[in-house]
Amino acid sequence: MDHTAATEPSEPVITDNQAASRFEIHVGGERAGLVQYHMPSHQPPVISFLHTEVDDRFQGMGLAGKLARAVLDSARERGLQVLPYCPYIKAWIPKHPDYVDLVPEDRRAEFGL
Repeated sequence: MDHTAATEPSEPVITDNQAASRFEIHVGGERAGLVQYHMPSHQPPVISFLHTEVDDRFQGMGLAGKLARAVLDSARERGLQVLPYCPYIKAWIPKHPDYVDLVPEDRRAEFGL
């Protein structure tokens, strides 16, 4: 029996844990990181990203970037405006300018965009 497959990392799976107000990334069934958010019920529809973290054991795998892209893609799909209070996401957006439009134009200067 070949045991090498068990030691290879599995593809990350990203889910929206709405009950906990966070997106989670799982590797091999284990939570490896998360992005906390706040989504008030008022209009216009806005999501504030507050904090991104990746467990030390999963550092160097590019998971934070995968999370940032996934949460911003989710916001776009849901028609949400984005307020990137999280330092990681705030720094990630300028490196991927196709996401700047998610931040309301009148708030971009506040986030250095």
